[in-house]
Amino acid sequence: MAKAVISLSTGLEDAEKVTVAFLVAVGAAETGRETLIFLTKEAVRLAVPGVATGTACEGCPSLADLMKRFEAAGGSYFVCPVCFDAKRLDSTALISGAVVNGTIPMWNWIGDDPAVTFSF
Repeated sequence: MAKAVISLSTGLEDAEKVTVAFLVAVGAAETGRETLIFLTKEAVRLAVPGVATGTACEGCPSLADLMKRFEAAGGSYFVCPVCFDAKRLDSTALISGAVVNGTIPMWNWIGDDPAVTFSF
C-alpha cells in the first residue's frame, strides 16, 4: 500500500484548511497507510503543544481530536527546520510524533515506495 504524505503550510489563520488536511491524514492513517504530515510555513506552529485547539466550523471535529486520532493511528510529523527556526520556536517542546526534519529526511522516509501526496 502506498505511503501518504500531506504537506501543510497553513496554520490556524485558516483553521478549516487545517481541519481538511487532518481529515485526509487521519483517513490515510486509520486505513493502514504509513502517513506523514510535513509541516511548513505557519503550520510549524501546530507542532507546539497547546497550539492546535478549537474547532474550525460548526459540525467539524476539533483539531485536538483529529490530532489524537492521527497519533493513535501511528501518524507522524516532520517539521520544516527552516520554517521552525525562522519563527524561533523551541524544538525541545514538540507534540508527540513530531520531529524537526527537512525535505531530504522526507524523501528518505518515502524511499522507493509509491506515495500519495496532498498539499494544503
